[in-house]
Amino acid sequence: MNYEPPVGLLCPSIVTSNNGPTLSRVVAGMWRMGAWNLTPQQRLTLIKRCMALGVTSFDHADIYGDYGVEALFGEALALQPSLRARMQLVSKCGIKLVSPARPGHTIQHYDTSAAHITASVEQSLKALGTDYLDLLLIHRPDPLMDFDEIAGTFSRLRLQGKVRHFGVSNFSRHQFECLNRRVPLATNQVECSPLHVAPLFDDTFDGLQDQGVRPMVWSPLAGGRLFNGGDAAGERVRAVVQRIADELQQPFASVVFAWIMQLPSRPLPLTGSGRIDAIVDAVRATQFSLSRSQWFEILRAARGHEVA
Repeated sequence: MNYEPPVGLLCPSIVTSNNGPTLSRVVAGMWRMGAWNLTPQQRLTLIKRCMALGVTSFDHADIYGDYGVEALFGEALALQPSLRARMQLVSKCGIKLVSPARPGHTIQHYDTSAAHITASVEQSLKALGTDYLDLLLIHRPDPLMDFDEIAGTFSRLRLQGKVRHFGVSNFSRHQFECLNRRVPLATNQVECSPLHVAPLFDDTFDGLQDQGVRPMVWSPLAGGRLFNGGDAAGERVRAVVQRIADELQQPFASVVFAWIMQLPSRPLPLTGSGRIDAIVDAVRATQFSLSRSQWFEILRAARGHEVA
């Protein structure tokens, strides 16, 4: 079944950093794929529809779906392997979950040792049905992480052709810079939304902008709280975003994505839905900008007080 995207709607591609890959401006997050209850053919159709919109980058982690999502994606990709050359596969490692899929894990913990990173990459490659990852991220900071060991492991994986670029996720500015001094990092994937604005004020985005590195952003819609959360901040933000969406004649979600993408560090937001309409809304955000006043109205609603 062919898919024709809305006329004129195509997600641009963007280089994450001087040392990074070219990713689509919007990245398709696959975290929940296991809950979408799609057949392999339906998964392939979704992938193709994303790519028709210019969303060619797909975000994974070894632990997603209780260690099952990468295999679900790989099963779909195997139906049309030629797509691999036109997409970018991102994965993450460094968390060990207690799971029937990993009977040797007795406690949930972090592991950024060379052995675990290497084994995780091998497993991800096998599950996805590919011989390389475009981008590998350390999923969470590990109190026992050894920056030199991680840097050496990254360098070996690159020399072996198994991973082309590297980054981190949920790292502080200092942690990012410590590892980036040892091996070039392409991105830091962090949580950000109008209901989670900490990276705007804790030096995370400032530091990345200074380094010329574009962050990736997970949970840009606050895990759905912007649509249905009952807390006071959610209610304030929802009302302001809806008014601006009406003014601009744009979908509600598109306004939120545009708000995030307007930050000077130029974040790449992740979607989290299996609905193509939700992907379309995210891509629409690449086509317009908010006025400075509109942008700050959303921030004021998020913080609950004047911002200047």
